[in-house]
Amino acid sequence: MRILMAGASGFLGARLADRLTADGHEIVRLVRRAPRGADERQWNPSAAQLDPAVVAQSDAIVNLAGAGVGDRRWTDEYRRLIRSSRVDTTTTLAITIAGLPAQDRPGVLLNSSAVGWYGDTGDRTVEEDAPAGEGFLADVCRVWEAATRPAEDAGVRVVRMRIGLPLHRDGGMLKPQLLPMKLGISGKLGSGRQWWPWISMEDWLRAALFLLDSDGIAGPVNMVGPAPSTNAEFTRELARQLHRPAFMPIPALALKVVLGGFSTEVLTSERVLPGVLNRAGFRFRHPD
Repeated sequence: MRILMAGASGFLGARLADRLTADGHEIVRLVRRAPRGADERQWNPSAAQLDPAVVAQSDAIVNLAGAGVGDRRWTDEYRRLIRSSRVDTTTTLAITIAGLPAQDRPGVLLNSSAVGWYGDTGDRTVEEDAPAGEGFLADVCRVWEAATRPAEDAGVRVVRMRIGLPLHRDGGMLKPQLLPMKLGISGKLGSGRQWWPWISMEDWLRAALFLLDSDGIAGPVNMVGPAPSTNAEFTRELARQLHRPAFMPIPALALKVVLGGFSTEVLTSERVLPGVLNRAGFRFRHPD
């Protein structure tokens, strides 16, 4: 397949592009700067600028674009960037797809979203049919997912990947925990009772490929593993794997001082299950 990707240089996008290329697919990358290679095409989603011919030449589109929610302190300006970097890219892609003749539209749009859709679920388990929750990221996810509707209304299969916490030592939620843990100065965050919907990077990549090939799957899909852990459980297991102690819990107040508004998301409980993937017969290699 010829696959058009937005966000192909990011934490997830770079690894997915490599996997798709290894599997024999042709990857075309959307970039905001001037193209540096034959596999790049320029666009400007902030101004809704995208050459329709680039989309028409694609069999599938994968959109993983978006400013990292944990990359900076959540100032008002950065909150706006978190939202616009997701909504603008999705809107530009979806409207461009819808504007093409039916025969030129790609077969599928895999668009990222997040488990932040559900807000704080406490100890309650949720699957894809649960309504949107409350909070900043839930509000972002609601608008983000709605932005895919033009493509969906045009008859294109749209998969909204509600991504949890993919684990990899080089990024995501795991990376910032490794050094403190190795130094023996880490522990649970806040009460440690909040549920973390983690998924191994290998299973995340396999699930994305599975969704590309599964013509019968559309709508929201929770990209999480089948066995979420509490933060306390996760921390204990990480400490065991690294052969280090984890006896220095970090109080919620300290997290708020250091992280600002993002601390709310670190302390949020998201007990999310992969209902669609389970029912579709997807097999996790790292279920627990």
